[in-house]
Amino acid sequence: MLAESVLAGLDPEQRAVAEAVKGPVCVLAGAGTGKTRAITHRIAYATMTGVVTPQRVLAVTFTTRAAGELRSRLRQLGAPGVQARTFHAAALRQLSYFWPRVVGGEPPKIIDSKITLVADAARACRLSFARTELRDLAGEIEWAKVTQHRPEDYPAAAVEAGRRPSAEIVDVARVYAMYEQLRRERNLLDFEGMLELTAAVLTEHREVANQVREQYRYFVVDEFQDVNPLQKMLLDTWVGDRDDLCVVGDPNQTIYSFTGASPSHLLDFTREHPDAKVVKLVRDYRSTPQVVRLANGVIGQARGARRGLELVAQRENGPEPVFNEYDDEVAEADDAARQARKLIDEGVPAREIAILFRINAQSATYESALAAAGVPYVLRGAERFFERPEVREAVVRLRGAARAGGDAETDGTGLIQTVRHVLSGAGFSDRPPEGAGAARARWESLAALAQLSEDMAADDPKAGLPDFVAELEERAAAQHAPPLEGVTLASLHAAKGLEWDAVFLVGLADGTLPIIYAKTPAQVEEERRLLYVGVTRARVHLALSWALSRSPGGSQTRRPSRFLDGLTGKTTTHTPPRADRAKRRAAKGPQPCRVCGRPLTAAVERKLGRCEDCPSELNEELLIALKDWRAQVSAEQKVPAYVVFTDATLQAIAEHGPGSLEELAGIPGVGKVKLDRYGDAVLTLCGG
Repeated sequence: MLAESVLAGLDPEQRAVAEAVKGPVCVLAGAGTGKTRAITHRIAYATMTGVVTPQRVLAVTFTTRAAGELRSRLRQLGAPGVQARTFHAAALRQLSYFWPRVVGGEPPKIIDSKITLVADAARACRLSFARTELRDLAGEIEWAKVTQHRPEDYPAAAVEAGRRPSAEIVDVARVYAMYEQLRRERNLLDFEGMLELTAAVLTEHREVANQVREQYRYFVVDEFQDVNPLQKMLLDTWVGDRDDLCVVGDPNQTIYSFTGASPSHLLDFTREHPDAKVVKLVRDYRSTPQVVRLANGVIGQARGARRGLELVAQRENGPEPVFNEYDDEVAEADDAARQARKLIDEGVPAREIAILFRINAQSATYESALAAAGVPYVLRGAERFFERPEVREAVVRLRGAARAGGDAETDGTGLIQTVRHVLSGAGFSDRPPEGAGAARARWESLAALAQLSEDMAADDPKAGLPDFVAELEERAAAQHAPPLEGVTLASLHAAKGLEWDAVFLVGLADGTLPIIYAKTPAQVEEERRLLYVGVTRARVHLALSWALSRSPGGSQTRRPSRFLDGLTGKTTTHTPPRADRAKRRAAKGPQPCRVCGRPLTAAVERKLGRCEDCPSELNEELLIALKDWRAQVSAEQKVPAYVVFTDATLQAIAEHGPGSLEELAGIPGVGKVKLDRYGDAVLTLCGG
């Protein structure tokens, strides 16, 4: 009867997953269809019916947060012994255990970030790269390693795959080779090498493989559309010649192909396992029918033979998605902030609102707009919550209070009162400090811990301070931060796996989505799936917007994303009042870099509109023409060349490529006098 109770409340398709406890199983699960519920109930049902013991199950996913959620749900279902880990965590655990037996000696140190070693490798090759280029090089090395290409194979493989690194392909190969040499000399191991070495140990040492396969005989892999060739190789070594493998994924949410992930492992699962049971989850419990209809419309226009699932909405009707067009990005951000403020005033919690964009550099404009509107916000992908100094201090205080027995014996309110009392020693108060800044951010962190204690007391009135501290420690290990009270700002990639009541999808212009670098049909289709992921994050409210120009007064040459063709219905065009724009400019603070979003402090950086080490879109032919023209003018007027325009101003003009006097006037260093004197000549050069 206990096993049957696990099946209660599942829909027919979820129940089919839960009851398919033997043999290969492939679950095609659309967004919001309850895939985590289905697979955790499957594992629990299998353990309760004696098919497998919990200790023999290995559930694999891609993030520590997702693994922590799997473990939490399985405990609640009565299967606490199941191992739920990421690929890397599982591999590290096995490699560390078997290292003394099969290798011996000092084990290598795991590299958390490749940047430092890549920089050393570049210097050894007598090459110099900016920080952003080093990150790009690290990404190329990761791609090469997960797709099993050695340094000597990389150039041909990169060309065939259409890779577009910021450095020359031959230079990437040189740095890659030197990176591997330095890594071996320093006894270091990166994450890709850890997976590869684990697979090699299992392949070359039969007794090790037998022990691992004896330990784990029942496998579940979540987000299988994101598996790369290296992870697939490790999974195959774990499974061996057995078939107790359940994979779960959604081909419509394949958005990591650039890292080497391939949906072919999911889509071709039945070719590898002809007797596999296939179950499709299409009942969407997350989003309203209006949001689901738009999501189906976005993905329904996908090109290619293998389209994904079509969702079927299960919720009641909600508002229609709205489509907004703006003159410029500043107006777009201002209106998103106003709409977010309105939703909060109407009762939608700030933590249930998200603004999602294609690239992180778009964040700065929205940070300024939200700050000007007095709306709190949280940057997803910024500093990890449990690594914040105030959070570390609070956890230490709570742990000390738990050891000292500082817990109240009451009906749940005792836990809340105790936690708030301990947090008050770290600076927490019932009311937040005025304004924004570091004090407000510190208060928000402590308030999130206080709110978590209220949630725990509501779930379990008997919970005490030791239980709360244990929950915090488990969340810290899984990087499962409590929700902060603020509008979430995140890239579309970072938003995958999350959901909110209200979502603003911003910057939906061709060249941004799809990104200008998406050239091949496959790359463009991945950009379409990225929009689909964004749409399916919304439960009720959804707004989609684009701007016709980047800056106020700029040439309005942009067009809405091609992915919205035929889907926008009625589009509202917004032109905010001048007073609002003036207020916005006064409140926005330091000028952000248009590439990475960092505040610009140096004069030359403000003139260029970007950090000096950030990549530029420089028109070198235009810059040469501008310098030749300047030399001619300075000779005719008998003045130094910098009096006409400085080198930085000319470079800024060559990067921006202004198409009108208004756009030219927006470039620092081009005042009214110079605009009147040289504007027409400069625009003639810019127009070719």
